[in-house]
Amino acid sequence: MPSLEEVTKQLIEKALSETNNKKRSFLQSVELYVKLREIDLKKPENRFSLQVELPNFPPSKENKVAVITSGALLAQARKLNVPVISREDLESLAGNKKAARKLASQYDFFVSEVSLMPLVGKILGPFLGPKDRMPVAVAPNADITSIVERLKRSVLVRIKSQSTVSSFIGTEDMPVEKLNENAARIISALEQKIQDARRKIDKIVVKTTMGSPVRYKRKKGE
Repeated sequence: MPSLEEVTKQLIEKALSETNNKKRSFLQSVELYVKLREIDLKKPENRFSLQVELPNFPPSKENKVAVITSGALLAQARKLNVPVISREDLESLAGNKKAARKLASQYDFFVSEVSLMPLVGKILGPFLGPKDRMPVAVAPNADITSIVERLKRSVLVRIKSQSTVSSFIGTEDMPVEKLNENAARIISALEQKIQDARRKIDKIVVKTTMGSPVRYKRKKGE
C-alpha cells in the first residue's frame, strides 16, 4: 500500500489535470475530503473543531480577521491593518439579529479581549457558535500579532455529526508539492485528535471548485 503522502500527491496531480480540471475564468480552490471509519460520534472526544495553520497558505486567499476590543488592542489592530469592532459596535447590534448575523459572516475569524467575551457570546454567539468560530480570547495587554497572522493562514477542521473532514488546501496555481504539504498538515491534525487515525481513513477525495472529484478508497484489509 502506498503511503498517505503518496496517495494525496497522486490525487492532487489528477485533480489538477486537464481531464479533471477544465480551465475557468477564475482561480479555483483545491479541497481535500477525508472520510473516516470506525469513529463513534456518540463519544465527545471524537467530535472536535480545530484551527489548523497551513504551511503554504496562498496570500490571495488569506482569511479576514477582525479584532474586538474596548480600545486596549486598537493600536495593534491598526498596525496589523485588520478591522476593529468596538464595544459600542457590539452594543449597537443588540436586538438586531439581521445586522449581527451580517457582521458574523463578514469575517473568517475573530480575536477578542477576554472581558468582552460575555457580550460577544450574547450578541454574536448564536451565529458564531454553531460554526465553531467564537473569538480567540486574549488579555487586554496581549501581543496579538502572532495570533492574527496564524488565523489568517488557518482552516477549520471539524468532525461533528459526520465522520468526514473537508478543508481548503490551496489554489490550482500552486505547486503540487505545496498543496500536498498542506494536505499532510490536515492529516497530521487528525492524528493528534484521533487514535490510530491513519488506519481509520476510509476514503480521500481531492477536487477543485468546479472540477471533477478524484477519489482514493481504501481496500478491505488495509
